Amino acid sequence: MSNKDISNKLKNLKMESAAELGLTQYVKENNDHYKGDLPAKVNGTQGGPIGGRMVQKMIKAQGDSLTNF
Repeated sequence: MSNKDISNKLKNLKMESAAELGLTQYVKENNDHYKGDLPAKVNGTQGGPIGGRMVQKMIKAQGDSLTNF
């Protein structure tokens, strides 16, 4: 699998996770506003749940693949 394929899969996972949480307005692909002037607490509050949900989904997918042997 190429790096471009992996990147696209991760972007799709990010969008899916953000949609599940109702936070699509904070995804960079939907909101290209500069956020460098925001405090880390604000950025973490906005993006943290999305990243956390992505990790949950990746762990679940890996666990499911291990149980399907």
